[in-house]
Amino acid sequence: MKLSPKDHKWMNSKSVRRIFDGLPKDSTRFVGGCVRDALLGEVVSDIDLATRLTPNEVAKRMKKVGIAVHETGIEHGTLTLVADDKVFEITTLRRDVSTDGRRATVAFTKDWLEDAKRRDFTINALYCDENGEVFDPLGEGLNDIKNKKLRFVGNATERIEEDYLRILRFFRFAAFISPDGVLDKEGL
Repeated sequence: MKLSPKDHKWMNSKSVRRIFDGLPKDSTRFVGGCVRDALLGEVVSDIDLATRLTPNEVAKRMKKVGIAVHETGIEHGTLTLVADDKVFEITTLRRDVSTDGRRATVAFTKDWLEDAKRRDFTINALYCDENGEVFDPLGEGLNDIKNKKLRFVGNATERIEEDYLRILRFFRFAAFISPDGVLDKEGL
């Protein structure tokens, strides 16, 4: 599946171009809500990125091209970038080492599938490169988008035990994704 940068102006904005131009080719993809919302035909207002690069590598490269870098979640691999007054979060691919029900200790990885496995819902474990090619490492997210189905990645109980706020996110997204009110039984 492919999203057309021509039809999705957010993918090709000046600020997005500056970020992608400052990073090695194929190292970084759009992730989560922006991909999900674009596929659902919704307005994309929040752009998150995932990258194989470490936070230090990202910071060095972004500063080199004049993009402001803020260490907002550095222990989890997340940096906030400000380009042309637009704010973006970029997070290094990661896997959970341990969790306490709210916070995770993470290890960085270069594996897109490993990163996808730690995400909350299949519809948020979708990635898109700068050319619009959509990647579904779990092989479930695109189908769930098509069927407007909200499901946890893997085992719902495990995802919730990793971060209890996912309970609230489940109901928030269910209201948005499943307008008919039918909820995933395992998630419920």
